[in-house]
Amino acid sequence: MRNLDMELLRTFVAIAEFSSFAAAADRVHRTQSAVTQQMQRLESQLGFTLFQKAGRTKQLTTQGAKLLEYAVRILALNDEAISMLDMDDVTGSLRIGAPNDIAETILPSLLSRFAKIYPQLRMEIHVGRSPFLMQALRRGEIDLTVSTRKTDAHPGIILRTSPTVWLCSSDYIHNPANPVKLVVADEPSLFREIALQSLDQAKIPYRISYVAPTLVGIKAALRAGLGITARSIEMISPELRVLGAAEGFPRLPDVNFFLYLRDEQVGTIARMVFDTLSKGTHDHVRGLSSQ
Repeated sequence: MRNLDMELLRTFVAIAEFSSFAAAADRVHRTQSAVTQQMQRLESQLGFTLFQKAGRTKQLTTQGAKLLEYAVRILALNDEAISMLDMDDVTGSLRIGAPNDIAETILPSLLSRFAKIYPQLRMEIHVGRSPFLMQALRRGEIDLTVSTRKTDAHPGIILRTSPTVWLCSSDYIHNPANPVKLVVADEPSLFREIALQSLDQAKIPYRISYVAPTLVGIKAALRAGLGITARSIEMISPELRVLGAAEGFPRLPDVNFFLYLRDEQVGTIARMVFDTLSKGTHDHVRGLSSQ
């Protein structure tokens, strides 16, 4: 049975990410010739070619693309195992912010992963709206936060990309002859922006029938049949239904849920936790403008 070399896989993933041997060499702190030799060794072990030239860049072959899926998972498991062994004795507290939308979806799996890697760590959860969580992060009131807001002010990774849908109560009756009744959060709100921009672009008349400062209020208004709203699929529940093209509603853009770290947390527990997650996540946030 052949065994895959972790260092070769790490270089392979770096090349696939940057489509360049030179850029990958910088990432793995090796010379370009050393990276080339590593890939020759890996291809020799596997018995097939991993990359093909595409102009000045390198593209994965069919076999290379298959290997990449496994390489990412193998490296993530390796790094998590090492972290768990090294960090069993890490103690202290970690303050984590999370929007209401993901308190029952993304957050539990995130906390479970934290707990496995850092069993002695005490976690404080701050649930709120994304804009205010980002403000708390800037003020130093929390160490990490999940947010739908884009920013280049903090290191970040994408945890999940979710579809955005139009939601209403299960018994809501939409009359296309009348302006759409909207249930929205007060400003600032990403989903409010998405809803208004999408309806404006589709030239669909609307009126804001209900404004709420919290997700609890938005859900209550929907259940009461006061209108419809735009939210990520994380908010779907049995008492709500999705409106779509059949009812004349435009498709909504997907939203990203980011994990952000305080800039000044380098060398602390929060930095260690963030770095652990980053190793298993390819979607690093670089130079995103604020939204």
